[in-house]
Amino acid sequence: MELNIVVRKASFTDIDAMIELLRLLFAIETDFAFDGDRQRLGLTLLLQAENTGCVLVAERGQHVVGMCTAQLLVSTAEGGIKALIEDVVVAESCRRQGVGTQLLMAIEQWAACQGAKRVDLLADRRNNRALDFYQRLGWLETKLVCLQKKL
Repeated sequence: MELNIVVRKASFTDIDAMIELLRLLFAIETDFAFDGDRQRLGLTLLLQAENTGCVLVAERGQHVVGMCTAQLLVSTAEGGIKALIEDVVVAESCRRQGVGTQLLMAIEQWAACQGAKRVDLLADRRNNRALDFYQRLGWLETKLVCLQKKL
């Protein structure tokens, strides 16, 4: 089935659609609670950070069906820039049809153009579908554990 997906940089007019995608994502990721106002603020900040962040959407027709976000950080291990991919989500009706792959390839290309030497992402360890997907795309599991502390 041909989806005719276009991956493009997100705009402020995409925020409502992206919030709904984040609602789907946070239903899977038990470490995070969905709060539309918080997600709106986070997306707004990312869209404003054009030099250090990237927000991509996958669009079919006039509908946003997927999104991916990344931010640049300095990596002392790499001695340079790395990109941290934070959100990867595709609408249920478009999953397993290459949309996530297109989004990740586009965000990796963006990161490489910014001089990133590595890309990192976190995934819920119980989300086996996502973990299998990332592994098929060549992502490697590390020995690192993500720790978090609220301020």
